[in-house]
Amino acid sequence: MVFEKVVEMLKQHLDIEESSITRDTTFDSLGVDSLDTVEMVMDLEESLGIELQLDGKVETVGQLVDIIEEKL
Repeated sequence: MVFEKVVEMLKQHLDIEESSITRDTTFDSLGVDSLDTVEMVMDLEESLGIELQLDGKVETVGQLVDIIEEKL
């Protein structure tokens, strides 16, 4: 469920094909910048009802999914 939610959010923010996103996809390869990251994290927090504190650099979709799953 979390992976699908992240993919949907990336799809909406970046206008990319869902099939191009895997757990190993890096945010750099998707062209995600820091502003995109802040907006997406805020959207995820709101839609999932959690607070995310990304202390280190999150490089892949899978890393973000793992952080979210730990909070749920």
